[in-house]
Amino acid sequence: MSNVTPSANACIGVEISSSSMRAVSVAGSVVTNTAAAALSYKTSVVEQLSAFIDKCRTDFGAGKIGVAVPALVGSGRRVVEYSTHIAELSGLDLVAALGDDASAITVYNDANAAGWAEYHIGAGLGARDMFYATLGTGVGGSFILNGEIWMGHGGYAGEFGYVPVREGGERLEDIASTANIIRRTRSRVNQDSTSSLAEVPEGSLTISMIVEAAKAGDDFSRLMLDRTGNYIGIAVASVINLLNIERVIIGGEIMEAGELILDPIIETARKRSFLPSFETTQILQGELGEDAAAIGAAMLAGL
Repeated sequence: MSNVTPSANACIGVEISSSSMRAVSVAGSVVTNTAAAALSYKTSVVEQLSAFIDKCRTDFGAGKIGVAVPALVGSGRRVVEYSTHIAELSGLDLVAALGDDASAITVYNDANAAGWAEYHIGAGLGARDMFYATLGTGVGGSFILNGEIWMGHGGYAGEFGYVPVREGGERLEDIASTANIIRRTRSRVNQDSTSSLAEVPEGSLTISMIVEAAKAGDDFSRLMLDRTGNYIGIAVASVINLLNIERVIIGGEIMEAGELILDPIIETARKRSFLPSFETTQILQGELGEDAAAIGAAMLAGL
């Protein structure tokens, strides 16, 4: 927790992922406090989230709360319709489960929340239309068109992870989520005994290890990031070809790799896109890092 005095008009944003909870308080466009806690599956996820929110309320000061979840969220912004990565939340009226009402807490899809934050105070600042992609435990996306989140007819627009990128129907999430990047790396690393990753014990490999090895010049790690970037670029090209979107912002854990992953994304998107559309689209790395979804949830709660 930071020690910044909370603003009277600040809203609190909380992101819950499959492994942790993060929170910020936001007054206008200024982040005034941050907090984080690990998530355990030995006890109720809802109970842990409720206790975390209560602590944030005490430490940050009272304010409306936005909760970002890795899930499909109903139009009433309270019911989690389905969550692949946190099964306990599926079908749950999360606002009611937290013992609150919709005047105090609202619930948002995490990619939509992160995209909203990047659009207003991050890499999307100044754009009219934007697509945001997040690549972490899952792969998600968010469209912001004419300054508004576009949900689609049924409310499910932006499922970037479901874009097919290989023959046979393999989807982007099957390749570019953190777990699948690690799986693909682990399955191939024994073919390159010169890689520093070959010495990592089974089950201990992380995305950060792959990124750090690549930054240190490990050719195998760079190859894995390059191939991952190629698949992401294929999916990005689909967005560009269909919408000629003004700006594409890439966020999530894999973007720790910076240009090592962004460059192949851009190069493949260029090759796969209708050139006039590509040349009028910017592809950029997100600027808000791991707090993006929490910041966006706070900003949306304040609307």
